[in-house]
Amino acid sequence: METAFTPVLSFGGGLAIGLGAVLLMLGLGRIFGATGILSGAVFFENREELSWRLALMVGMILAPGLIFVTTGEMPAINVPISPAMIVVGGVIVGLGASLGSGCTSGHGVCGLSRLSVRSLVAVPTFMAAAAITVFFIRHVLGG
Repeated sequence: METAFTPVLSFGGGLAIGLGAVLLMLGLGRIFGATGILSGAVFFENREELSWRLALMVGMILAPGLIFVTTGEMPAINVPISPAMIVVGGVIVGLGASLGSGCTSGHGVCGLSRLSVRSLVAVPTFMAAAAITVFFIRHVLGG
């Protein structure tokens, strides 16, 4: 299995995530951590917090439709694993985000830019774990 790197699309995606993080921080003073936003929507404490979290999540869900409207094509999505493995992976990532007090977007985008010590430890840790996982799956298991 080969991973195709698309520098222009990757740069554009990074810009969009960074812009979203900056706008959320400037507008509401909140950190753009996707799992924290989801968790806060599920276990909300007040309606004001719930409304912006739901709005952001709806925007994430509707984004492919916006791409379709502007380009005439849906984004290409290729998921080479079973739905069961997606669920297992989601649970593992959710547990890791809970244990690590944040996810890749919260630590990697927002935490590093704020020079958070916790993020300076978390990001290399999850990047190393990801590299080891990919190596193990591709070269040891042969997937």
